[in-house]
Amino acid sequence: MTLRVWSDHPAYKACSALNNESFIELAGEFQSSQFGLDAHKWTVRPLTDQEKSELLQGPADLRARQNADWKFIVETIGKITDPRLRALCDAFVKDLGERFRRTAAARKNHHARRGGLVEHTAQMMRVALAIARLYPQLNLDLLIAGILFHDSGKLWENHYPESGFVMDYDERGELVGHISIGLELVNSLWRKISADNGDLWKNLSPPSEDVRLHLLHLIGAHHGEQQFGSPIDPKTPEAMALHYIDNLDARLEMFAAGYLTAKPLAERIFERVWPLPSKLVRSLEIFRASSTPKDGTLL
Repeated sequence: MTLRVWSDHPAYKACSALNNESFIELAGEFQSSQFGLDAHKWTVRPLTDQEKSELLQGPADLRARQNADWKFIVETIGKITDPRLRALCDAFVKDLGERFRRTAAARKNHHARRGGLVEHTAQMMRVALAIARLYPQLNLDLLIAGILFHDSGKLWENHYPESGFVMDYDERGELVGHISIGLELVNSLWRKISADNGDLWKNLSPPSEDVRLHLLHLIGAHHGEQQFGSPIDPKTPEAMALHYIDNLDARLEMFAAGYLTAKPLAERIFERVWPLPSKLVRSLEIFRASSTPKDGTLL
């Protein structure tokens, strides 16, 4: 929204000093006109440090959900049995956990908010744990590690600063892309932990080099097709599972957001939300056994 401040307004001097990192409270009477946002009797004041901190943490319900999701992520990687993958995940969380927690899963489309990558990653891990019971041939340790790292490059592409909501563009993200950054990050962390544990791991099965290569494949193939940005197509069950889990969670989030933001066309129909393939139709209500029909007969 754009609020125009004219030179004869009492707040003109204060507003002239604002920048995109300023935190303010704007109070007044607002309405939208053909010329944009129109405001009357409005005042502006800077937020206190405490108000700024609370705002950055997000609404209480979102904050609680993201805190629970982060706890779940940490607990889940703590249950990885392969010591190499667990050490790699632990090193990542220790070194970059705070940056991870303020990163969005995307600039738009899905989980496009501060901390959105935590929500997306946690939900993907929940899906992986659920399907692993049905497909025991999947290497669950590898799949969980792949989920943690699949979008790790977005810590540069889509991260928010510690003290603001403006997602700047990062030159590394623009020149290399999040998949390539993720591959580089895993290799860098792998070299670091191998230097301390190489002798302990040299007789483990499968060999450590196989573990590293398969994890890199999950990161590289998670977009599913080369036309969508992956340098390689999924060639293992874990890579294919990760791709579909990623796509499922992203698209269901698009539906949920679309029902709230898309323009309604009819009572249960909404405009298309890109990149979903067509207009949205609201879900069928869940059947409730104790519900009472309109004629008053108990089901």
